[in-house]
Amino acid sequence: MADSLTGVLERIIFLNEENHYTIAEFRPELGRDDPKDARVELVTITGPLPGVECGETLHLTGEWTRHAQHGAQFKIAAFRSELPAGVHGIRRYLGSGLVPGIGRVYANKIVDAFGTDTFRVLSEESGKLRHVEGIGPKRAKAIKAAWDEKRTERELYIFLQTYGVTPGQCVKLVKHFGAAAKTVLENEPYRVAREIDGIGFKTADRIAINLGFANDAPPRLDAGLLYALETLQEEGHTAFPHGELVSLAANLLETSAERITARIAALVERKELVLHDQTATRSSRSDRDEGVVAPAQSGTPHSALRTPHSLLQLPQNDRAELKIADAVRRLTRVASGLPPIKSDAAVAWAEKKAGFVFHELQRAALRAALTHKFSILTGGPGTGKTTILRALVEILKAKKVRVHLAAPTGRAAQRLAETTGGFASTIHRLLKFDAAGGGFTANDAKPLATDFLVVDEASMLDTRLAAALLQAVPSKAHLVLVGDTDQLPSVGAGNVLKDLIAAERAPVTRLSVIYRQQGQSQIVTTAHAINAGDTALPGVAPEVAAAHVWSDLNFIAATDAEDCVKKVLQLVTEFVPQKLKWPDPVADVQVLAPMHKGTAGVSNLNTQLQAALNGHARGLRTGLGEFRSGDKVIQLRNNYDKNLFNGDIGVITAVHAERGTLDADFDGERHEFTRADFGDLALAYAISIHKSQGSEYPVVIVPLLKAHFMMLQRNLLYTAITRGKKKVFIVGEPAAYAMAVRNSESKQRITHLREKLATEGR
Repeated sequence: MADSLTGVLERIIFLNEENHYTIAEFRPELGRDDPKDARVELVTITGPLPGVECGETLHLTGEWTRHAQHGAQFKIAAFRSELPAGVHGIRRYLGSGLVPGIGRVYANKIVDAFGTDTFRVLSEESGKLRHVEGIGPKRAKAIKAAWDEKRTERELYIFLQTYGVTPGQCVKLVKHFGAAAKTVLENEPYRVAREIDGIGFKTADRIAINLGFANDAPPRLDAGLLYALETLQEEGHTAFPHGELVSLAANLLETSAERITARIAALVERKELVLHDQTATRSSRSDRDEGVVAPAQSGTPHSALRTPHSLLQLPQNDRAELKIADAVRRLTRVASGLPPIKSDAAVAWAEKKAGFVFHELQRAALRAALTHKFSILTGGPGTGKTTILRALVEILKAKKVRVHLAAPTGRAAQRLAETTGGFASTIHRLLKFDAAGGGFTANDAKPLATDFLVVDEASMLDTRLAAALLQAVPSKAHLVLVGDTDQLPSVGAGNVLKDLIAAERAPVTRLSVIYRQQGQSQIVTTAHAINAGDTALPGVAPEVAAAHVWSDLNFIAATDAEDCVKKVLQLVTEFVPQKLKWPDPVADVQVLAPMHKGTAGVSNLNTQLQAALNGHARGLRTGLGEFRSGDKVIQLRNNYDKNLFNGDIGVITAVHAERGTLDADFDGERHEFTRADFGDLALAYAISIHKSQGSEYPVVIVPLLKAHFMMLQRNLLYTAITRGKKKVFIVGEPAAYAMAVRNSESKQRITHLREKLATEGR
């Protein structure tokens, strides 16, 4: 049974502005049997308290706990608040920082003027505030606005507690809808899921059902359908077959297929969904043919697309794919703006400058880039992509061509610049995001000032980023996409590179001959063996000490997850710095794990590695763990204000515990993070393999266990191994390696881009 506690909030010790987690001092009320002169000790309370201020009377429900250092504490599960009724409490409440700029002095003046009638004046006759000395119209308006916001927030939280809405979600609701929040929830609860990030269909549905909305009410079915497509979008699909969506949504919403079908028709009529009739069967040809031009189709088509079906799309995905298709048509129809270049002579010049003769496929790729407005270059590690790009940049520079180089991540852009000798940037920086306008500065109306754009790591391009990028390419410019189709697909929805190859709208060169280290690199040969389905390992070391220092790839056996973690730590803290002479394991080593959870998952590995590599540094505790000066961290979402993007890795340079902030360096740029930003950061001693796309690291360590079976796929293992620049260590079970190599059936993504590319325009 839950405990209860009633009393007055005396002092807020700590408040997380993002989720309103609070640590505070609380004075319980005297019981009826307590003597009136008894002194009531302050107690510590912890938990979510949105919208409360010192001086309020709180009715708390929760449980008593004991902290090892701070003793007994009351952990809040739910609360109800009452405004103070006495003059002393009102003074304390208004003077607690309720309104920025209104401290104790003005609080005292207001209470002196209105006494116990203060709150009624604030709510109903706020104009009287202007009679108080020092309060003019502007300050009176600010006080009134803050008062109303706090009151609305408090009332809304009490209303929502019943439906399991978190304090953080409550704050978002108030910020978005203001005083109308409760009305919106009571009348249009599913609108919340559409308009507020972090509040999904399930939360809105729980509220709606509890408020009495019928299970088959059209607003519920419509919201559920859009939620289903958004969930599929998170799995990588930009489109989905009509019949399968009907079945999925009917099961999700516990209603009939007939009702779902009717609501789909209504959403299509309202243009909230886009319907495409599928009358043609997609080719099932493999995309692994070598050579140039006539590119073949990628992957095995989804079963639903082997027979005629209707595909459904969210409008934003349909628009993004249309923009890609339109840009491809525009680029391939408009004449080149390059100065005259004799491609054969240019290739011969580049060979002479490089000091060796290129392979015929490399020559063909160069000719394709110079003579075609749009071309694609694909191939695995060590097959000479870098050689081609370096030669291409040198040719273009010699011809005084404005060439731009870009990649999806900062590390990929940095590597591209280093290997080609040109200037490279991330795609986001190239397009220049305008935070005020909510879009990129470079677009179809204001294209990039370039004659030639080369985009590396193009397998990472999701549909929306690709649409923004291709729109911004000038009509007379050339575009070359470079990528490895055997890597993991983009984190965002879509299958852009494979779809572009399959559409056969541009010449494609697939490289296959291994050049790196004259074919002696085990990283490269093992990566190609993985793609060929070869499960043979280059040799298994039973212990870390038995690993070969001279080899660039080692497999170290682990008996179980605990043994795996122990050996990963041994590699990072002992073998790499002592045997390999890499002195900075934080900067030089990257652990890449298939999963986040579990003993050998990203989360636990980060905890263990932080303790081993940075255990004594000054730290700052958060609801998600502790950040310490010197920690390696990763940015988890795009933050255009900070010019930081999902996957960027940095190092914490300073922790300011008293301010609740920290500083971090990302590629030479210092950024300050407040508690509101902490949810966008995570430790990065270990990261997921998905997050490593587009990056290379001097030393890569990959824990690989049968327990990771849900994620063990050929392209996942291939991506992990090819992130290693100098050394790769796989730590785990040989059987898990074989499982991953054999599993080539990665989940196919359903899109409508190929069909759009196949048409001749709208």
